[in-house]
Amino acid sequence: MIQINGMAHVNLTVTSFPAAVEFYGQLLPFLGLQKVHESDKFVYWVGGRTGIGIQPCDPKYGTENFQQARVGLHHLCFRARERKDVDLTAAFLRDMDAQIVRGPQTGDWASGYYYVLFEDPDKIRLEICHVPGEGVLAKDAKFNPGSDY
Repeated sequence: MIQINGMAHVNLTVTSFPAAVEFYGQLLPFLGLQKVHESDKFVYWVGGRTGIGIQPCDPKYGTENFQQARVGLHHLCFRARERKDVDLTAAFLRDMDAQIVRGPQTGDWASGYYYVLFEDPDKIRLEICHVPGEGVLAKDAKFNPGSDY
């Protein structure tokens, strides 16, 4: 058995590469990630032991949007260090005119769960959450995976 050290990276494929570069180019530096690579086919940010890449989709899929219920990614969630970071992110998203789906608000995934759920230009759902303490690993934790996302 090994003990992993977080999620190394996630690469997202997008229909409108320029719109995604603009969106993530604002959001990810706000979250503390810095751009380490940019070309006409791939942009990559790193921070908080996490890498996020975006790349354009194959042109034959260029009219599609992300569908959360299809096979593959459901949503991507970043963990905030403090509850106030969720509120700061929500305010930043409003300033960006990003589509906020819900929040900031408490959720029932774990005790003290607090989040904001939003979408990128392709409607890929992203979340910023804060879970105090040990979250679902706490001895008295109640995990409720039935929440609607």
